[in-house]
Amino acid sequence: MHHLSIFAGIDVGSLAAKAVLVDRGRIVAKSTIATGADPQQAGKKVFEQALLLAACRPEDIAFIVGTGYGRIALPFAHRTVTEITCHGKGAYHLHSETRTVIDIGGQDSKVIRLDESGRVYDFVMNDKCAAGTGRFLEVMARALELELDELGEFFLQSGRPSLINSTCTVFAESEVISLLAQGETKQNITAGLHLAIARRVSNMAARVGIQPEVVFAGGVAKNVGLRKALEDALGIRFAQMDIDPQLMGALGAAIVAKEEYEGRGWSWI
Repeated sequence: MHHLSIFAGIDVGSLAAKAVLVDRGRIVAKSTIATGADPQQAGKKVFEQALLLAACRPEDIAFIVGTGYGRIALPFAHRTVTEITCHGKGAYHLHSETRTVIDIGGQDSKVIRLDESGRVYDFVMNDKCAAGTGRFLEVMARALELELDELGEFFLQSGRPSLINSTCTVFAESEVISLLAQGETKQNITAGLHLAIARRVSNMAARVGIQPEVVFAGGVAKNVGLRKALEDALGIRFAQMDIDPQLMGALGAAIVAKEEYEGRGWSWI
């Protein structure tokens, strides 16, 4: 393997840290761990795991780009870039027809619009509130005494979704608890929560417009129920991607690293 063609993207999110190594645009290693209380340690560890998988040493990596909310905690990165650029870049790299990326992570959600060359030209972001994010779904799963990965399936089994009025984590949790007390099924409550999130994301999307193809990225995109609720709310079908949606930002960071190293970098936001 001619080593200095390898580029690394490290995405330290609020809940998970991800690393992707690419060689000539192909993913050669990927790793995901929980961020925990120490983002710097998580970034270092997830990078080391990816190096191990690719049988590389740190000096074999030509260029490293950090992204995600913990990107400032990566002293070994050559460059840090916002996750808005990286999610757009990752989705466009996998599928050049991508014009919209909906990214829902641990503690924020974004709708990103791309032009035909894959550059971000508009986005809307909700980072003031955990509504509809991974953190929100964790709290709801706990209130329902379900595993996080059961939520999507429960949504699909619902006959009559409950009406959940609030997407504020605290208020929605009280609604869930009182619906359970009234004997409502966990399936219907879960469906109601997913529909409330879908409404919220649709309102965000309306501010920048949705242009196909649309890619759903971020850890929450693994939830089959939310995927379906969003497709119905937006009247679209998401593009099929052959990558774990949680890795999209790290992949984009690795592609940015490659372009930066080859002198093709734009001035990144």
